[in-house]
Order: sequence, then C-alpha cells, then structure tokens
Amino acid sequence: MTTKPIITLEVTSDTVCPWCYVGKRRLEKAMARFKDRADFKVRWLPFQLNPEAPREGEVKLQYYNDKFGPARVAQMLPQMTRTFAEEGLQYKMGGLTGNTLDSHRLIAWAEQFGLAQQNALVEELFARYFCQEKYIGDRGVLLEAVAAAGLSVADAAAVLDDPAAFTQEVQQLVARARGIGGVPYFVIDKRLKMSGAQPPEAFEEAFEQVLSSSA
Repeated sequence: MTTKPIITLEVTSDTVCPWCYVGKRRLEKAMARFKDRADFKVRWLPFQLNPEAPREGEVKLQYYNDKFGPARVAQMLPQMTRTFAEEGLQYKMGGLTGNTLDSHRLIAWAEQFGLAQQNALVEELFARYFCQEKYIGDRGVLLEAVAAAGLSVADAAAVLDDPAAFTQEVQQLVARARGIGGVPYFVIDKRLKMSGAQPPEAFEEAFEQVLSSSA
C-alpha cells in the first residue's frame, strides 16, 4: 500500500473574522479535491483583531457601525451574506462580539487531542458566532461548542476556570503573528505563504507545487 504524502498547514485566524470562516471552507474544498493524492494536517493558530475588546461583549452591529460607519456596513452586509451563501453558510449579524481570548485558549487546549479535534472545535465556534448569533465569549456557548466537537466539557470548563491555563501560550503565538498583514493567513508545507480567503484553486496550485517538489 502506497503511503500518501502529508501536506501540513498552519492557519492563523481570529474566531470573529468572517473571512477566516470563508477561508476555512475554501481550504476544505481544495483539500477534498486532493484527498486521493495527499493527507493533510491543519493546525489553527490564534490572532486577535481587537485584543482590547470587552469580555462582557458588545452589540455586534453597533460595533461595526462605530468602526466602519453605517453606510459601509450597509454595503458589507449583502457582500458577506452572498459570500457565506456561496460556501453553504448563512451569515447573520445579530448578537454580541467581544474578546476572543477564551475561545483561543480552548482551541490551543484542544490541539493536544489531535488536529482533527482542534479543527472540529474551530468549526463549531465559527458556526455559532457567524450563523447562530451566539457570543463566543460566553462560557455556556464555548462549552456547547466543545461538546459538539466531541471534547470533554468538564476538562474545558477547568481551562476556562483557570485564567492562566493556555493564556501564555496564546499570547506568545499572537505576539508572533503581529507581523502578519491580515487573517486568515496560511503557511503551507512550512514555506508557502498565503493571505486572505483565497479561492480553492489557489490552494490547489500550492498543493501541486508541494507535491511536485517532493516527488
């Protein structure tokens, strides 16, 4: 039996970044098209678009209006709705936004159980925030995502109850990512770098390059 080559990916993202969710979906489309030619290991790394955001949360639509202005938001909403729909997702603007540190602490915690489990948690967090109008700074929502990803709620609760748990690791990774211009940011095979929610074809091109160089 021939062993397929492994393509590694590191994805730096924030859990309140809509283009990060879109980028995840597009990456997965590309990986699905290469499933017979390669196996993939995807690791999620933290980024905080607004590290000073309040932990208690604030109304998402109001935050966007204050940041970009109502006219710009009125243009952005239909664009994001269409973009999400193209990826089979329903984009919603309701609910709260806020600090993402706790969500990143849980993503870092989940990695020890395997990258597939970490990826499942990232998916559940994105889905709740962008499609279900739930605040991922909320303890109950975070633990709900943990349960849906098949991870231990009790262990995750212990992480959330300890402010020091995985905080330093996340902060160090966030500091390391400060030179990144924007997220999502992808490092493929430790050498090819891509920024933004690229179309699946861009990832496929990178995969081809990796496979041809390792042949």
